[in-house]
Amino acid sequence: MKAKKDGSDVRIRTKGNFNQTLAPMLFLLPNMIIFLLFIIIPLFQGLRMAFMDWGIFVEPQFIGLENFKDLFHDEVFLITVKNTIVYSFLTVVLLTVVSLCLALMLSRNSMKGERVFRAVFYIPSLLSMIAVGIAWRFILGDELGIINYVIRSITGGPGVQWLTNGTLAMMCVIIVSVWASSGYYMIMFISGLQAIPGELYEAARIDGSSAWSTFWRITLPLLKSTVLVVLVLATIASFKAYELIVTMTKGGPGYATKFIVQQVYQVAFQEDRMGYASAMSMILMLIIGIFTLVQFKVAGKDGQYD
Repeated sequence: MKAKKDGSDVRIRTKGNFNQTLAPMLFLLPNMIIFLLFIIIPLFQGLRMAFMDWGIFVEPQFIGLENFKDLFHDEVFLITVKNTIVYSFLTVVLLTVVSLCLALMLSRNSMKGERVFRAVFYIPSLLSMIAVGIAWRFILGDELGIINYVIRSITGGPGVQWLTNGTLAMMCVIIVSVWASSGYYMIMFISGLQAIPGELYEAARIDGSSAWSTFWRITLPLLKSTVLVVLVLATIASFKAYELIVTMTKGGPGYATKFIVQQVYQVAFQEDRMGYASAMSMILMLIIGIFTLVQFKVAGKDGQYD
């Protein structure tokens, strides 16, 4: 609140009443309690377990940094880290490009049935990843897969090892992930595109700017904040990928599509090494934090996100 005194502005702080201060806090209290119980407390408990030899049938013992030291000599864990980073990088790049292209096509109100196409591309993001993985395993299976059945019927030769060849399995997992999630990020890009003033495009058209030049000089710079949000959310989601991978490839063949989250689950609940699995989770959280920080630094050098 501002008040004038002797020709100058003086700021006067006033205490808000119940409706202005305590009432909003009461509405936020349930969410804060849930966040505390299911995010903050488990986070610190997991950090504590990472420094201990902890198991369901083992008495917890403090062992310091031994779990973290063992991780750097664990070949399987290092393979899962490499697989996770490769999958995350390729998935995020493809997701961003594909969802942006879809948004550009479906945000101009110039295509007949545009809303129908938006719904069609968005529907896969509403499906359970388990259902998506089972469906695509039925499509890409070696023996009973629909695609291989068509290939054998036409050519008479053997089908393609979509899910039993390491490289092909990783490619299939990435493509299915992009198919399942691109509609979700497409909606974000459409919202960002619709917020750009139409006068800018009209001025560019009058100046004779080409479509490509308009995209690079107007559309992409003004979508900066939306691109950043998509990159961060897609990165976090890709590092936590689990259901789709397990139902499609079960981490195989070998360790070709085994990611950190699956290894954490196996070590914690199948091998009963809770402390070691917690250390893996801390490394995963650190990797996600580093990638997110890098994205903020690269996308926001000027410090503006709006």
